[in-house]
Amino acid sequence: MTDSSAVLVDGPWRHQFVSANGARFHVATTTPDTAASPAPLVVLLHGIPQTWWAWRHQLPALAAAGYRAVAMDLRGTGASDKPPQGYDVPTLARDVAGVVRSLGAQRAVVVGHGVGGTVAWSMPALQPTVTRAVGVLSTPHPAALHTAAVARHLLTRTTARRIAFAQLPWFPEHRLTRGDLVTRLLREWGAPGWPPDDVAARYRDAARVPFAAHSAMETVRWLVRSTPRVDGQRYLAAVRRPVDVPVLQLHGTADRCIPLAAARTAVGNPHTFRAVAGAGHFLHEEAPEETTDALVAWLGGLPD
Repeated sequence: MTDSSAVLVDGPWRHQFVSANGARFHVATTTPDTAASPAPLVVLLHGIPQTWWAWRHQLPALAAAGYRAVAMDLRGTGASDKPPQGYDVPTLARDVAGVVRSLGAQRAVVVGHGVGGTVAWSMPALQPTVTRAVGVLSTPHPAALHTAAVARHLLTRTTARRIAFAQLPWFPEHRLTRGDLVTRLLREWGAPGWPPDDVAARYRDAARVPFAAHSAMETVRWLVRSTPRVDGQRYLAAVRRPVDVPVLQLHGTADRCIPLAAARTAVGNPHTFRAVAGAGHFLHEEAPEETTDALVAWLGGLPD
């Protein structure tokens, strides 16, 4: 097992802990060197099997562009608290809203990837008062993923098998902490040749933090098992409402988790859609400069 302090990687950011929604969350923050007024807040949410560190390229770049950037370890991940429950998307959205308020902001742009992208998509419906705009990477709208007939066309066969495998009790956690599942997920979903060995090792260590693997699998389980239940139907009804904030959707042309063509069919309005050439599922790490440039350009055009 790995101590959670191992995820507190040094860099051009500051680590801090904030209380929100009954738990304590780790965030890595960057701020502009000079700002005449409080810089706009951008909250960055990671996917599976990642942590806040997935946004290491964007954190300093966003600060240089004049934004206060905050990469958050989601509930159950990295150095954030790992309570026994609360891994449904509505709770994760409340976590994000609570972190925004704990940081002293009223509103934020929420940018997410993977599971974090699902949370970001959900913020306008579930936490509208704190959501200024939404950016999503490699993530179709959750209404599509919760509709079985549509989801079959969104996911590759390998991804569908991985999601089915995650429904098993405890064995997926064992593969994440003692097997090679972390590396396999990164390689299966990324573009050929990605990730470098040091990146895979970083995420393997993060998965070995006590209870982190179980927490990640609980979110995947909720996404599947809640669909026929009352809580899932309530969530689905909420996110099916039209998105009324600006949306940026980025998707890699070499994504082997959710193909580009499938992602295009699930884009809502209002939105800006951009394909990142040659990037796989983890485009913010695989193509950091192009991803960051697209994000900064979009942020600069948002209404106040």
